[in-house]
Formats: sequence, structure tokens, C-alpha cells
Amino acid sequence: MGAVVGTLTMQTKQRRPSRDKADDDLEMTMVCHRPEGLDQLEAQTNFSKRELQVLYRGFKNECPSGVVNEDTFKQIYSQFFPHGGEESIVCLCGLCLGVINLYLSSSVADASTYAHYLFNAFDTGHTGSIKFEDFVTALSILLRGSVTEKLQWTFNLYDINRDGYINKEEMTDIVRAIYDMMGKYTYPVLKTDAPKQHVDAFFQKMDKNRDGVVTLDEFILSCQEDENIMRSLQLFENVI
Repeated sequence: MGAVVGTLTMQTKQRRPSRDKADDDLEMTMVCHRPEGLDQLEAQTNFSKRELQVLYRGFKNECPSGVVNEDTFKQIYSQFFPHGGEESIVCLCGLCLGVINLYLSSSVADASTYAHYLFNAFDTGHTGSIKFEDFVTALSILLRGSVTEKLQWTFNLYDINRDGYINKEEMTDIVRAIYDMMGKYTYPVLKTDAPKQHVDAFFQKMDKNRDGVVTLDEFILSCQEDENIMRSLQLFENVI
């Protein structure tokens, strides 16, 4: 997640043409989906109007129609995990929500499964597409939201079936997707049962009452007790 946040926001930094409000309003009318007005988005997010303009131009450059379907989202996301090399994978929404520094091999990493879950988390309206409003709302939470807001968003990512709980199968699916995204080979080499071991350890820690599911309150409490998780939540506060 951190990778996509960092890369997308970095792309918007590179495009800062000088335009006035009339140009921006006209630009917004020329796509298939017209986002909400900047004033409304400014009130709903933690971004200034200027920041929203920059983000919108970057979003439109990648998605001229004004909306992103899942296939397009996967194509964009896969660009950030194509090959090996030294990477710092910030798993704000996956794995242990900590920073894992890995040396990926030259094999091709598969980010498609994780991108699928990430897309569903962005698509809060369950419409099968992500609008600019969806994008900046999530980005606002992940970059500048409170600790509770960030953890609630992360909980919703894990809650695949949206029933208000995280079961072990859901957590396993997300963690395996993270391992797939990192590549088949890492240094040091990860054992094949590493995802299961990771899930078992974290699920035992989070499932406070041992009822087989993790509630939002249990998830937030467990994360707040983990120093690595708390540090990871602050990594992208000054990205843009």
C-alpha cells in the first residue's frame, strides 16, 4: 500500500502547471465522470484545494475517463512491483503493517491478487470502479488521518466479505497476496509456510476473546500495542 501511495503522489508532484480555477473547472467537465467540486472535497478530506488540483491532474493523466476499473488498477499497481532489486515494502495494509526491508530476486513479482483486495478497499461504494472522490478520500485517511481512521481503513481491507469481522481465512488471503507481491524468492529466503506462521501469530495476538474472529476494537487495540505498527502509520504523513 505504501508503495502505491508513494508512487502515485510522487507522480502528481511532477505535474504542477500554472492554471487558474476556470481552467481546472473546465478540465473537470471533459471526462466521463465529473468529480465533486473542489470546495466540497476540501471539506471532506485533509487536503487543500491546491493539493486536490495536483492530485486530480495526476489521476486524470492515468485515468482520462475519470474512473478506474479493476483491470486498469491492477495494470497501474503492477508497474510498481515488476522486477526484483532492493525494495522497502511498507505494508501499511498488509502483512504486519510494519516496514519490511527485502532484497527481491530478479523473478517477476505478482501484485495482481493484492491489487484486487486493495481495489475493493478503495471501492467503498461497491460499484466496480474507483472515482477520484474514492481515491482522495482513501489517500486522505492513509496520509493524514488519525491513527484510528488509518486502522479502521486497514481493518476494512482485511474484512474481505464485509461482515464486520476478520477471520483467519481472510487474514491468510491478504498475507499470501503480500508474499506473492514480494516475489517468489527473497533474501533471506522465506519458508513456504511463512504466511501461515505469520497469520497464526498475529491472529492469536488479535483475537483477544478467542472466539475465532477479530473485531474492529480488537484489531485497533492490538495494533496500538505494537510499536512497529505505530511507526509505520507515520511514514507517509509528509508525502505531499
